[in-house]
Amino acid sequence: MKQPDLRETFEQLDELKARERRVAMATLVCTKGTTPKKEGAKMWVGEDGRIRGSVTIGGCGDARVIAESEDVLRSAAPRVISMSLGDEDAWDLGLTCGGTVDVLIEPVQLDGGGDAVVEAYAAIRAEAEAGRRAVAVVPLDGAAAALTRRLVVREDGTMTGTLGNRGRDAVAADRARDVMRRATSRTATVQADGRAVTLFFELHGPATTLVIFGAGHVAMPLVRFAGALGWKTIIADARERYATRDRFPDADEIRIGTLGDIAAQLRYDASTVVVIVAHDYKFEIPVLRTVLARQPAYIGLLGNRRRGQALLDFLAADGVPPRDLERVHVPVGLDIGAQTAAEIALAALAEAI
Repeated sequence: MKQPDLRETFEQLDELKARERRVAMATLVCTKGTTPKKEGAKMWVGEDGRIRGSVTIGGCGDARVIAESEDVLRSAAPRVISMSLGDEDAWDLGLTCGGTVDVLIEPVQLDGGGDAVVEAYAAIRAEAEAGRRAVAVVPLDGAAAALTRRLVVREDGTMTGTLGNRGRDAVAADRARDVMRRATSRTATVQADGRAVTLFFELHGPATTLVIFGAGHVAMPLVRFAGALGWKTIIADARERYATRDRFPDADEIRIGTLGDIAAQLRYDASTVVVIVAHDYKFEIPVLRTVLARQPAYIGLLGNRRRGQALLDFLAADGVPPRDLERVHVPVGLDIGAQTAAEIALAALAEAI
């Protein structure tokens, strides 16, 4: 599920609150063609001139956003700007051709309460920390006052904030539920109040969770690399001497017990990555039976192609549908010629991403 990096957004907000009174927040709300970043990317420009984040990976595009942000801070009026990444910009960014982007730039008041953006992200943060999704709905047309509004739609259908009236909120909430099903942020035009209204639906969810079955040598760099990505990590193994805090100091959870039972206790969704490195049929088969009945984003299995095919053939004979077996990546990871434990872990996480 591609979505804004919540950990980064919250870390930036916490840092900014300690240093700044006001900032301009630039959000990439629409892309067309080839662009280096996707909807939801953010840049923050402080009153002191400090810059955090990017909406185009540097270059002339970000330079214009910075200049426009300074104007927004002076005027206190939000605006939407459109930019075309020409051939020269695209070449500098490593792209074969240019695209166009729309960026919403808003002033955000960090000292004191009442700012719609700050309140919206506080509500989203609470949902994400509870393991639930939420969608921030942002108007992109109308007067400047309208652009400052926010509606947050939670996974259970409850709402915080408003777009101005109940009718518009109801239409936006219905579309937000569709965004959650499709698992991607997007800009859409909806009919509300008898006219077309353009809204940006920014999807947020819990951090990606990496579940590792097996606490062997490959599991250790998997945990380290996943931590650098901001992912939550869960280690599961039947052997107490392997699944220890000394070996996995950065793991969020360590579970010891029968792997099939542990697999059945966990939640799997579009933000869950599963990597099985137990390398033993008696552990792998019950885990795969459970995981394949759910919908994680990725399932990787350590082992060579021949051994992996034998395991999949066993599951097929046991009644697991072929379409489910096709979801298992074996050998795990991108084919980069990985040999060491760290290289295998890197290949696995790269393929999952």
